[in-house]
Amino acid sequence: MKLAFVCIGLAAFTACGGGKQQQQQSGPIAYQTVKVKAEDRTIDTKYSATIRGRQDIQVLPQVSGTLTQLLVTEGQRVRKGQVMFIIDQVPYQAALNTARANVQAAEAAEATAKLSLESTKKLFEQGVVSEFDLTTANNSYLQAAAALAQANAALVNAQNSLSYTTVKSPADGVVGTLPFRVGALVGPSMGTPLTTVSDNSQMYVYFSMTENQMLSKAREAGSMEAAIQAMPPIKLILVDGSEYEETGKIETASGVVDATTGSISLRAVFNNPNGLLHSGSTGNVIIPVDYKNQIVVPAGAVKQTQTVYHVFRVEGKERKATSVGVTVAPLNNGKEYIVTSGLKVGDEIIADGAGLVKEGAIVAQAGKEASK
Repeated sequence: MKLAFVCIGLAAFTACGGGKQQQQQSGPIAYQTVKVKAEDRTIDTKYSATIRGRQDIQVLPQVSGTLTQLLVTEGQRVRKGQVMFIIDQVPYQAALNTARANVQAAEAAEATAKLSLESTKKLFEQGVVSEFDLTTANNSYLQAAAALAQANAALVNAQNSLSYTTVKSPADGVVGTLPFRVGALVGPSMGTPLTTVSDNSQMYVYFSMTENQMLSKAREAGSMEAAIQAMPPIKLILVDGSEYEETGKIETASGVVDATTGSISLRAVFNNPNGLLHSGSTGNVIIPVDYKNQIVVPAGAVKQTQTVYHVFRVEGKERKATSVGVTVAPLNNGKEYIVTSGLKVGDEIIADGAGLVKEGAIVAQAGKEASK
């Protein structure tokens, strides 16, 4: 009897202890909560970018010859029309002299043929010569005039060829590399240019957006052109991580989608007054996206399962945590989500640790409202 009483007592003690433990496990849990409200946010989005000069012009010789003078250095700023290279002018000067002499000879022949024609006309009017003689004199004059025209054309070509030996800058800009030195044989058919002149007063910055992003912007604005015009000024982050002092403006978007990446190429223009940007460099474009009067929740309040997003809303007098599906904006700053549907202003939600919350959990206390 005594042993049975001990057993019953132990069983009762165990049952009581287990009940208290179960009560503790099912009791209210303290979570940080927040009451949501509509706010404004600007989310910066980053895109890899390539920088190019407004004009990158390859400088190729138009005549063949030996490079006799190199009048610029790499990285030098040049003006349009400034002489950069001189190719051996001796053979082209000789060709010009020959062309001028040929013109003089042709002019003399043409003048003689003209005199002969005029004399023959008078003799024909007097009946001294036949019509055949007149026609022959006229044909001789026409041949002499044609020869003069050919000589003048050859003179123009010779003058142009001589002028091409002086290679000038095609635009304002900065000189690129100089692969050829004095004494090198150069010509129009060579594959490597004498240099490249980059017009860097303004720089083009190329980057890509996904087709979905551009379609969304086009729908909001009404057309692709309107979407580009509505885009705000953009920032440029240089390779050293610093922010470029000038803001840029998106000018154009490619009309072709890259089949490999599913993206659309865009071009922005940046002023480059101090020459800090260089053609061929890289960086990152920062585009701000404004969200007006939208519900903003902390990132810790959102539980993501693949492409589905949930938050836990505190409901009823019992303050139960209820999972609610929400739609979020495609962009976020890593700390907050923009909720476009699923919540309304004034809803109280669990603000942190959503991934650890169980459906139906009792929330012990309400948190303070989030401030802007």
